[in-house]
Amino acid sequence: MTQERRRFTRVPFDAYVQLSNIEHQWTAHLIDISLHGVLVELDTDWEGHEGDFLVVDLKLGNGEVDIHMETAIAHIHDNHLGLETKNMDLDSITHLRRLLEVNLGDAELVNRELAELGK
Repeated sequence: MTQERRRFTRVPFDAYVQLSNIEHQWTAHLIDISLHGVLVELDTDWEGHEGDFLVVDLKLGNGEVDIHMETAIAHIHDNHLGLETKNMDLDSITHLRRLLEVNLGDAELVNRELAELGK
């Protein structure tokens, strides 16, 4: 049996995100989200490779709240992309923290995971 290696709790989240790079933009279905990244599913043909840089934008609520992540592709499996967060602005971190607290119901867990980001 394989041991779970994740240090960050993933939260299932049903939404659509915009993925973009310098040349293209795609819409993808968000499967789950964490402080460390996202798992998305693409409905379109797409060519990319592990390590490629992608920007992820998630609009929340009425579209006034935006979580903006600069990511790298950590893994590709069929039409699923695991994207590792490389950079987020302070507003995005604040919004993501609140989203995780509400969905996990455990602010202390989110605080511990935020501390892990600094290591």
